[in-house]
Amino acid sequence: MTAKEEAKKLVDKMYQAHSSSASDITKYFAKKCALIAVDEILNAIDWHEFEVPNKEIEYWQEVKQEIEKL
Repeated sequence: MTAKEEAKKLVDKMYQAHSSSASDITKYFAKKCALIAVDEILNAIDWHEFEVPNKEIEYWQEVKQEIEKL
């Protein structure tokens, strides 16, 4: 899955997860939730300085950039 597709999927999931509840969530807040999720993923990646470049980190950073563009 491309970073752009992953970004859209995450934002859509956040929006759908909350839009059926009593408090409607806007796309703005769905994006914020998706960005928080990506930050948590980035923090959880076990990375060592000798692993340059780290494709996993690069992928999730690109996903984060794509979310910000939505």
